[in-house]
Amino acid sequence: MVRIALAQINPTVGDFSGNLTKISEYIERAAALGAELVMFPELATCGYFPADLLEKEVFLQRSEETLAQVAELTRGPSRPAVLIGSPMRCDTPGAKGARNVAAVLEGGDVRFVQQKRLLPFYDVFDEQRYFEPAERQSLTVIKGHAVAITICEDAWNDKMFWPRQTYRIDPVEDLMKQWGALPQPLSDDRLIVNISASPYWHGKVEVRQRMIGALAKRHHAAMVMVNQVGANDSLVFDGSSFAVNAEGEVVRTAKSFAEDLVVFDTVADTQALPLEHGADIETERTWNALVLGTRDYVRKCGFSKAVIGLSGGIDSAIVAAVAVAALGKENVQGIGMPSEFSSTGSITDAEKLAKNLDIAFTVLPIKQIFTQFTDVLEPFFAGTNFGLAEENIQPRVRGALLMGVSNKTGALVLTTGNKSEMACGYCTLYGDMVGALAVIADVYKTEVYRIARWLNREHEVIPEDTITKPPSAELRPGQKDTDSLPPYEVLDPILRAYIEDYAGAEEIAAAQHVDLELVRRVIRLVEISEYKRQQAAPVLKVSRKSFGMGRRFPIAARREV
Repeated sequence: MVRIALAQINPTVGDFSGNLTKISEYIERAAALGAELVMFPELATCGYFPADLLEKEVFLQRSEETLAQVAELTRGPSRPAVLIGSPMRCDTPGAKGARNVAAVLEGGDVRFVQQKRLLPFYDVFDEQRYFEPAERQSLTVIKGHAVAITICEDAWNDKMFWPRQTYRIDPVEDLMKQWGALPQPLSDDRLIVNISASPYWHGKVEVRQRMIGALAKRHHAAMVMVNQVGANDSLVFDGSSFAVNAEGEVVRTAKSFAEDLVVFDTVADTQALPLEHGADIETERTWNALVLGTRDYVRKCGFSKAVIGLSGGIDSAIVAAVAVAALGKENVQGIGMPSEFSSTGSITDAEKLAKNLDIAFTVLPIKQIFTQFTDVLEPFFAGTNFGLAEENIQPRVRGALLMGVSNKTGALVLTTGNKSEMACGYCTLYGDMVGALAVIADVYKTEVYRIARWLNREHEVIPEDTITKPPSAELRPGQKDTDSLPPYEVLDPILRAYIEDYAGAEEIAAAQHVDLELVRRVIRLVEISEYKRQQAAPVLKVSRKSFGMGRRFPIAARREV
């Protein structure tokens, strides 16, 4: 194989006709560039991940029909072959009803099918629920060249790279053992290809490159990975497809967080590329993931506009900036909802942000509504001190107003809570948690500030006062976040260790040199807030462990460990 096109596309789950149109376009573009093989991501015909749609016979039937239609595009002289992911029915008695396959399409036919062998069942993945794993895999020949085909997870179990293997078998190793049985010249140049739907999280790009590079070097083979791009529900796929030479060096890369078509020439492309590193790169990637996740969620759900409650705080400011980048300024509506406890800066900072972003901004005061609520509740509130009940009425009034605007205008409400607040329950059910998508609920507060500084690197986007003033919910006089929580620079490392690394209180206290009782108090806040998180809007996942479908803890439980 000489010229391989990496077709990094953004499919929509279940949109067979739309996905087929996109696939056809990329095949024609690749053919015009002289590609012999065009590679598409895992489950590209239907989009990743279809979940229980895979249990519908008609869904699997449409997938196979789409695959046959893609095969027709390879018919004719000098047409490139296609390697594409798709679900297919499984007729084996007693087996799961579907197979996750990589299909080789050539000469108008489905000429070879490689079934996925390793089915992930951790974090956000649950492929074992739907797919039957392959018992074995085989090398195949495409355009006269031997190729080892793997599907995403099949390449993630190298015992020489990972300290602990997740599975007992290594598909790449098994495929490479077959190479020696090939007749020459097929056995001369080793090529491993991988089609993936690998979601983004912090550091994932480098992990993939190092892992694939290690595999290539170990097996003395060039290796190509094409990854899905786009977002479906909570999952954001960064693309970042690439090719490495037999020394494990990255020699070709596709864009991150955008569709792309890159041709890898196995003969000419041998020079290692300089790779990007650094904190700013990861901040930029997080930003791009949030923008892509928001854009695809809104548009793939059939909407085009967003409405956001702007408090003058940094969280709502970042969410508004994300929405503008994702949907366009003309499709974003900001709503300011001051109460009697709101500072003057609450509105002036929100107004300045709206001006910086050039979005519509409307002020809807809630003082009168809040008073009416407390008057109606007088039989229960009489003789009691102002407290949590009165505080929570305010965000619930705001939530009702935002949903009213949403219902009237057809704009989706984007929630503005960050991961630090979500973790500790520093948020109000049916109040500031109201919305269709939790844009930054997987972004710690300290990361929110980092994104704000990054956005302002050339000119002011987020007002400086918004960044520098002490964070506050402004639900009572003089309130500050530190009244209820440790400073975020102390809180966030504790949360990250507990949520993402599953570290215990004593381990965290010792490693971070913080008070053990403080750590226990933070952990207790996380534990008693599980019921809130399970009622939250879908969270865009950008970390290894987000508050979403990958986190599965009981609500009614005593946590003694």
